Amino acid sequence: MSKTMAGKMLFSDAYVQETVAAILEAETLPEIVQAGHPVLRAQAVPFTGQITATQLEHLVAVMRDTMHNAPGVGLAAPQIGIPLQLAVLEDLYEVAAENAAARDRHPLDFFTILNPRYTPVGTATASHYEGCLSMSGWQAVVDRAACVELKYDDELGTSRTRQFAGWQARIVQHETDHLAGTIYLDKAHTRSLTSNAEYAANWAHPDVADARAILHF
Repeated sequence: MSKTMAGKMLFSDAYVQETVAAILEAETLPEIVQAGHPVLRAQAVPFTGQITATQLEHLVAVMRDTMHNAPGVGLAAPQIGIPLQLAVLEDLYEVAAENAAARDRHPLDFFTILNPRYTPVGTATASHYEGCLSMSGWQAVVDRAACVELKYDDELGTSRTRQFAGWQARIVQHETDHLAGTIYLDKAHTRSLTSNAEYAANWAHPDVADARAILHF
């Protein structure tokens, strides 16, 4: 199962295998765990072949369906209780042209990342509201690198390096952070925290200038 060492949860290969098997055997999509769930706050273990290629393919499909059903633009394995360095990403939603321009948001085709790590490219940052499927009903402003380089393995085990900018870079950072036990609120301006209803009523603008001036962050 799992054990603790120096205050950290450590997960065995057997625990990963059992958790994956339970999800793949279920007849319904898995629930997305919410903030406070221990796996969501733990360092996920690297993928080293704990599950078979067939299981991995099935798990990726389940995660993609769960992400679409939510709906969201990314889902990390810890968000369904699996402490594994695995996430799926996709952003093909239509957004208003003004919002897309302000957020440098462009379509992101579906892809899978295993054992990812990102580094900022340059010093530019961008500040926008973002939410999380594991903090349902809330959003907050997060400053993130405007461009990142991502190193990861794909689902076939091929090592890849890609650069992402704008909203795509934000998705990459958000999902990779999950694999280190970090949620967006850890990096957010907490004075900007808003319910979805208040966001829609007051702060759903292309940029965060009004929110920054009025909420003082």
